[in-house]
Amino acid sequence: MNAQSRTAGPFSPRVALALVVAGVALFFLVLWLIGSGMSERKANNGQAHAGSKGLSGYAGFASYLEKRGYRVTTVKSAGALRQPGVLVLTPPFFADGKELDSIVKRRRAMGPTVVVVPKWNAMKPPVKRNDAKDGWVMLMGASQPNWPKFYDEVSLALDRQRTRAVRPTWTGAGLSGQMPDSSAVATGRGDRLIPLVETNDGRTLAAYVADGGDYGALRGMALRAEPDVDEDEAHGDYPVVFIFDPDLIDNYGMARPENAQLGERILAAMLDGAERSVSFDLTQNGFGRSRSLLTLAFEPPFLAATLCLMLAALVLGWRAFNRFGPALLGSRALAFGKRALVSNAAGLIRRTRRMHLIGGPYADAAQGRLVRALALPARLGGTEAESAIDRALAARDPASPKFTETAAALRTARRPIDLLRAARTLHSLERTLTK
Repeated sequence: MNAQSRTAGPFSPRVALALVVAGVALFFLVLWLIGSGMSERKANNGQAHAGSKGLSGYAGFASYLEKRGYRVTTVKSAGALRQPGVLVLTPPFFADGKELDSIVKRRRAMGPTVVVVPKWNAMKPPVKRNDAKDGWVMLMGASQPNWPKFYDEVSLALDRQRTRAVRPTWTGAGLSGQMPDSSAVATGRGDRLIPLVETNDGRTLAAYVADGGDYGALRGMALRAEPDVDEDEAHGDYPVVFIFDPDLIDNYGMARPENAQLGERILAAMLDGAERSVSFDLTQNGFGRSRSLLTLAFEPPFLAATLCLMLAALVLGWRAFNRFGPALLGSRALAFGKRALVSNAAGLIRRTRRMHLIGGPYADAAQGRLVRALALPARLGGTEAESAIDRALAARDPASPKFTETAAALRTARRPIDLLRAARTLHSLERTLTK
């Protein structure tokens, strides 16, 4: 087995890159699925809300408004209830009255609110029919909710017809039509309710609350005049409309075009020329959820930090891919050899800025080498030895400078250029005597 086979990795760089890219893609796909709410249960469960396509749901009305040019959204968080436009509340029978009252009061300064009172008890068919679609339900009778602490002055009534041969008719908003079912008609009554839609015998199917607000468009649709409201009790900024019988706008009633037109005219009068935006609440129907940190990470102002983290991860991944394979062995900090040793010593002296200290030792070393080369007595001192070297230079080359002067210049030099010049002269004198 050769060295190359021992150091080769188990995967090629291309295979490793493909694994990393696939893993990252799957990871971000999971994050997107979680953030977009695709892990939640389906809204089409046959109950009375905008996500349901059953008889008691309002998916048909929401789709109709969207095709008519309205901006339609479904609300699944408490924070989204504060957005402008019409908010359509479709609370179930067991809703909390105090919570509903809090939602409506907070909305008074933000936009109009529609409260659709539930009526039908719906359940899935016990036997699956071949032609049945998802969300289809059976209507198992009618009942009315009990919401204490929420408009207690408004009373509800449920009129159960003895005969189903004659369907009740309704009138309102310049339109008229028949109720889709004559077995039960839900109505409301209150001193401050101004009817918008009534039955043929004068019972209120839909009305707005007269609370001192200036609701010109709704007042023009009203079937009777508003009562006088004490200025101390007036608090209406945007209107609140009750639809007591949901068959006016639910999927059961949307089979008739006049019902669709009635619902749109009521919403248009509530908006009174404002932006055509309608939100259907789903928080009261069990689909409320808080905004997760994952969702916030992909929204301003946190989006910038998320993009920076993703870019940093991309850079790290690219660096890791280029590093693929066995680690390279580091070279020695100090290489072997005289040249490397001298180079390292010179670098150390240069970094410490102490070059002026090497002139004296260099001159002494040169003197010692010449004493040995000329076979001078070892007992000679520094001055005597330098004098002997000067005599030897004068005999060899009378024109050369004296060793004594050159060594003195080297010992007293401070600038690097002076040190280099004196050292070169001293080296030249040494070669003259030793060659």
